[in-house]
Amino acid sequence: MNTDLNISAVTALDINELVDLVNSAYRGDSSKKGWTTEAELLEGIRTDPNTLLEQINQPGHTILKAVNSEHEIIACVSLEEKGNKMYLGMLTVKPDIQAIGIGKKMLLAAESFALSRDLHCIEMTVISVRSELIAFYERRGYNKTGEKRDFPTDPKFGIKKRDLEFIVLEKKLD
Repeated sequence: MNTDLNISAVTALDINELVDLVNSAYRGDSSKKGWTTEAELLEGIRTDPNTLLEQINQPGHTILKAVNSEHEIIACVSLEEKGNKMYLGMLTVKPDIQAIGIGKKMLLAAESFALSRDLHCIEMTVISVRSELIAFYERRGYNKTGEKRDFPTDPKFGIKKRDLEFIVLEKKLD
């Protein structure tokens, strides 16, 4: 597959396609085609149109999308300025094309975006039992900080099938 991507900021016109992409990558049977699925940990949807609209309309919050040559959104990442750090979340790649380098390209785009905002540290939270995902980020220079955070209890983030918590990872950018 050609992995030449056009990476740009999401607009309101992208919301429905983005909701479908994110939910397909994290929840339900379609997510099991990829390795980022949370279907064994959480029920329900990962996001909805209102949440994404709120995010892109919030100052300091940007969602980057990757569009392929067929004009399809195949990846995204949410970036939010928080003090002197950039918070990275919702890194998503279409399930049937994961593991071919698109996630790495999105991380590089996120890091470049953070530096363009003069932010030299990226922070993220990962569900602590997602060892393969944590290892992916560690291979790309992200380090565990030792901090843990509670998983949200609001069902709009998913309904937990077991106790979950987040660990915090950080990467200092040059």
